Amino acid sequence: MSADNWKFSDLKFPKPDLEVFRALYNDAIERVELAPDGAEVLEIVFEIDELSRKAMDLLTATFIHHTMDTTDERYESDQRWVDENQPLFTKIILGFAESVYNSPYKEYIEEKAGSMYFTKMDIKKKTFCEENIPLRQRESELAYEYQKLIASCSVNIQGEPRTFMGLQGLFSHDDREVRKEAFRAFSGFLSQNEEKLESIWDELISVRTQIAHNLGYDSYVPVAYMERGRLDYGIDDIAKFREQVLEEIVPLCSKLYEAQAKRIGIDKVMAYDEEIVFSDGNAKPIGDKEYTFNQIIGMVREMSPETEEFIGFMLEHELIDYESRPGKAAREYTTMISSRKAPFIFAHFDGTPSSVQYLIEGLGHAFAAYRASRRQPFEEYYSSSADIMEIHSMAMVQFASKYMDRIFGEEAWKYRFANLQSLMTFIPFGVAVDEFQHICYENPNLTPKERTNEWHKLEQKYMPWRTYDEDDDFMARGGYWYHKVHFFVYPLYYIEYSLATVNAMELYKKYIKHPDTAWNQYLTLADVGGSKGCLEILKLANLTPAYEDGAVKESISHVKDVLEELI
Repeated sequence: MSADNWKFSDLKFPKPDLEVFRALYNDAIERVELAPDGAEVLEIVFEIDELSRKAMDLLTATFIHHTMDTTDERYESDQRWVDENQPLFTKIILGFAESVYNSPYKEYIEEKAGSMYFTKMDIKKKTFCEENIPLRQRESELAYEYQKLIASCSVNIQGEPRTFMGLQGLFSHDDREVRKEAFRAFSGFLSQNEEKLESIWDELISVRTQIAHNLGYDSYVPVAYMERGRLDYGIDDIAKFREQVLEEIVPLCSKLYEAQAKRIGIDKVMAYDEEIVFSDGNAKPIGDKEYTFNQIIGMVREMSPETEEFIGFMLEHELIDYESRPGKAAREYTTMISSRKAPFIFAHFDGTPSSVQYLIEGLGHAFAAYRASRRQPFEEYYSSSADIMEIHSMAMVQFASKYMDRIFGEEAWKYRFANLQSLMTFIPFGVAVDEFQHICYENPNLTPKERTNEWHKLEQKYMPWRTYDEDDDFMARGGYWYHKVHFFVYPLYYIEYSLATVNAMELYKKYIKHPDTAWNQYLTLADVGGSKGCLEILKLANLTPAYEDGAVKESISHVKDVLEELI
């Protein structure tokens, strides 16, 4: 297999040898300490970056294979090995980082590599301590337990076994009784496993709180902010953003759902009706799943010379896993095989409008990583913080909207309207998820039932339209939040979606009038990778931080006008 003629399925990923890895890093540390000048230290930094990429790829590939089939005992065993040993690899990497940080040639390295090189290094130092290694290992075990539990879901609906993701796919079914049945099964699965879910979450709160205490913090919140790369804005800024959402977006969403209820002929939109925007059903693809997938690929080819090059690479190397199947993890993500500069998309594509959107979001993530990995010198710079990365995905969905006639034919207008409405109505959910996590981590002694009640109160605050069947006690008292993998696997990762959606609307507003200018701003967002902080990247792309006073109102103005005119 030549360097260029490879497929993901052909790649071999043996376990990295921890002791060999440690020996190579110790040798690099010694060389840094003996280096006669900054140029030699920089050369060692590049060597270690290449070594790190190869070693970390082995861990990433293990994760990918395990999520592809959570029932495979070999992959399960490999993933447990990764969970156990990843903190040890982190410790070794930090030892080298410390030697560079303390080098007399630090200023030279910073001049050549950029200030973010040491800023990111400093974050890793602040969020790591030896005492937390067993806690991080336990954290991974608990996250794994949650994912395996969710992946075990198999419920027969209409004579077919449905996975957890498959149940959610039925929430947009034309037949209200099917939607209701799917939602009851969804609620029932979570309710049946409530005690286990409570136990996992309760221990995660305890473990993460202890991690924070060992690092010298009162709660896990500031640790999570650093881990999420929020370097230039903080808790107060996010609180201001939530207030803007409450003032500007929640009333509009209530109006949208009131109009939707009248449009589809029901008294009130129930939780299982929220995705049904039109009385005669949502937009339907004019072809089957494979046709729809191929239309998305063709759309990306035509969007720009840059995306044409990107999608060719992704297909050539088989870097999109989009088929749903039993045992496949109930989640969607984009990750990176860094040594190959190869993004990898993990999706559940069934040809429905929501799966079309999710796949395009994944392509947005992957495109940005593809661009940055070919323009930035270090793996650390291949991706931005999540608040920027989510703009890549959300904006790509809006850029793609003009091609939807190929997928939905005469119903493309339905897709566009429903997509804009779903973006707007998602934002309050995103801020509720964020505030809920703040509450849980800042009040770690709450009981499981008290936490669930806090979610119930946040639904009433940010989603006053949300209504469940009277006999669905689990959802009525706040059980809905348990289905979100982010709580368990990526602590405090969610507000980025809401922030980015606002920025994507701002970019789309510009795209309507000046598409070339907006596209170039988008390329800037992608190309800069993680070489700069969030605010500096937004400034380079001529975008406004979503938490600034008035930013939400201004950024959503175009989409709001379109939606209000249509309803």
